[in-house]
Amino acid sequence: MTKTTNYIIFEFLSRSANEGFARSAVAAFAAQLDPTLEELGDIKTAVSEAVTNAIVHAYPDTLGRIVVKAKILEGNVLEISVRDWGRGIPDVEQARQPLYTTGGEERSGMGFTIMESFMDKLSVRSAEGKGTKVTMRRRILPRPAGK
Repeated sequence: MTKTTNYIIFEFLSRSANEGFARSAVAAFAAQLDPTLEELGDIKTAVSEAVTNAIVHAYPDTLGRIVVKAKILEGNVLEISVRDWGRGIPDVEQARQPLYTTGGEERSGMGFTIMESFMDKLSVRSAEGKGTKVTMRRRILPRPAGK
């Protein structure tokens, strides 16, 4: 078990206006690891995708809770989890396929693919009618002194 050195937890309603807050809050928390602008951009994008998935797919016809946890683990690893209690994903493997979406033609179906490409590790746990938890990890490489 990897030791947690710091963490934040916050909860919000599944309104699209809160996606930007979640992205900014996690980015501000991650800043203590001194990420590059590119690393920070990757983290923000992955959080946006995970939160947007929860807003669009977990609660399509209602408002619900979303909880975001961000932890700093030993070895400069940032772990982010996005949890909802919405309708869940019937087939996680199918949902992780590029271009698969249940969100209508305006959705790209690339959310999980994007999260996977910007993070070192992605896990998705879901149960129909009980919700989904997406957990992502990214190691932030220490920068040489004086850079």
